[in-house]
Amino acid sequence: MNRVLSFSRLGALLAKEFIQMRRDRVTFAMMMGVPLMLLVLFGFAINNDPKHLPAALVTSSTDNYTRAIVASLQTTDYYRFDHVVASTEEAELLMARGEVVFIVTIPSDFGTRVRRGDRPQMLIEADATDPAAASGAISTLSTVAREALLREQGRTFEAEEEKERELEVIVHRRYNPESITQYNIVPGLLGVILQMTMVMMTSMALTRETERGTMENLLAMPANPTEIMLGKVLPYACVGAVQVVIVLLAAKFLFSVPFLGSLPLLLLAIFIFVMALVLLGYTISTVSRTQMQAMQLTFFFFLPSILLSGFMFPYLGMPIWAQYLGEIFPLTHFIRVVRAVMLKGADFYEVIWQIGALCVFIAVFAAMALSRFRRTLD
Repeated sequence: MNRVLSFSRLGALLAKEFIQMRRDRVTFAMMMGVPLMLLVLFGFAINNDPKHLPAALVTSSTDNYTRAIVASLQTTDYYRFDHVVASTEEAELLMARGEVVFIVTIPSDFGTRVRRGDRPQMLIEADATDPAAASGAISTLSTVAREALLREQGRTFEAEEEKERELEVIVHRRYNPESITQYNIVPGLLGVILQMTMVMMTSMALTRETERGTMENLLAMPANPTEIMLGKVLPYACVGAVQVVIVLLAAKFLFSVPFLGSLPLLLLAIFIFVMALVLLGYTISTVSRTQMQAMQLTFFFFLPSILLSGFMFPYLGMPIWAQYLGEIFPLTHFIRVVRAVMLKGADFYEVIWQIGALCVFIAVFAAMALSRFRRTLD
């Protein structure tokens, strides 16, 4: 055995590795794509202090004091009053659907009470299912509203205790009044765990058949592509059911997460979500030549979905282009459903659009999987 370092042999080995790296396009794409993706997402899309949050304004008052307070709240860039409604019920429905984060209620006699010298009140209700999303906006509300009222009265220099006597701001944190982080994280973690395991295990199932050389035996069976696909994905759907039971029991007895909604509705959403995931994993397996490639493609899908779905960072704090990108991931819609059902007690009609989006994912992934599988048969 020659123990002397040979640069010619080393050069030949290096050339061989570079050629193999060039041929393995999936690995090369991961090496180049993941750093760029992380730079873009963390540099532009992720924001822990969200601004321009959608809010509903409930008031029938049109006096100058009300207008001054609303204008000042919008100037802070935290509030974006997309909805001006006449009733509290309509505003609460918007919050239950996740269309607004805040409900600002100003009484109809607000201006009259200010002119009389009484202490007027205003109410702000915040969707606290994600405590981080609303904390910044709530912390600035009282100061901004009081200063706006004083400016409108022409009294800008007041001691802090005098400002508090001028206006009483009542804050209600809905669905999670104590701002407990586990109430937000644990329901979302159900979707993250299912996605991580379902997509990865299913994507490696068919790839394993190819690597071990048993694909020919599978194709020789008297079964059509749909039967083969269902035979591969349904066992992993059963594994997902076991994971669901574990996570829900832990949420209830270990973390004391409240469950206010319908269990059958949640199980329906979970079933649709799991079917979408296993079909996606099956699609990945049809474009992967090795189990390593299947794992890499799964990771390439998993990383942006967990960052853009609203699980780790406030969804409404991201720029518009990042929110549109987050809509293409099933995890985004599932997290909205599970949080709405568990924490808000939402019914079917309040989450119907999110469940409908998950059904669209099932149709798209099933069509892609069957199309790719027929192509591999040719």
